[in-house]
Amino acid sequence: MESNITDYISKDGDGNVFISFEQIDEDKITSKCSPLTHCLAVVRMNGDYLLGWNKWRRRYEVFGGCMEENETPRECIIRECCEELGIIDGDFVYLGVMKFLLAPDYFSSKERIEYGALYGITLPDGSPDEIYSRVKDKAEIKKIALYKEVKGKETIADIDGKLFDYYR
Repeated sequence: MESNITDYISKDGDGNVFISFEQIDEDKITSKCSPLTHCLAVVRMNGDYLLGWNKWRRRYEVFGGCMEENETPRECIIRECCEELGIIDGDFVYLGVMKFLLAPDYFSSKERIEYGALYGITLPDGSPDEIYSRVKDKAEIKKIALYKEVKGKETIADIDGKLFDYYR
C-alpha cells in the first residue's frame, strides 16, 4: 500500500510512520480527517514532559487512546486522561491533527492510514508518584515518569518524542 512513504516526520520500531501534522480547526477535524480513531495528549509538568509506561507495548508513551462511538475528540482526550492520569478537569489545548501510516497490529491485520487529534495540557508542579496514585487504569499504565528521568535509560516511543515539538 503506502509503505513506500519517503517524506515523513518520524518512524518507530513497530513499522508505524508519523506522516504529517496539520492545524485543522477542532470543530472540523471529524469531517475532514477520516478515519479519526484516537486522541493523544502531550503533558507538561515541572518544566518537562510526563510519560506513562504502557504495559502491553512495554515502553514509555504520551497519554491517550481510541475514540469511542459518538465521542468527540475533546471528550476522548478528557476520558483518556482521567483514566491514565487521574485528571478530572484541566485546560486541554487543541494542537492539531496527526496523520499516521499504521502497521498491522491487534486493531487490524492490514497496514492503514489513520488520523488522531493532538492536545496539550500543563499540570501543576508535583511528583510522578503523586500523579500515579490517581491513575484509574493501572492495568495499562504501570508507572509514570518525567522524560528527563527516563531518556536514554528506558524505551520511549520514537514518534511520541516528536510530539513534544508541538507543545512547548
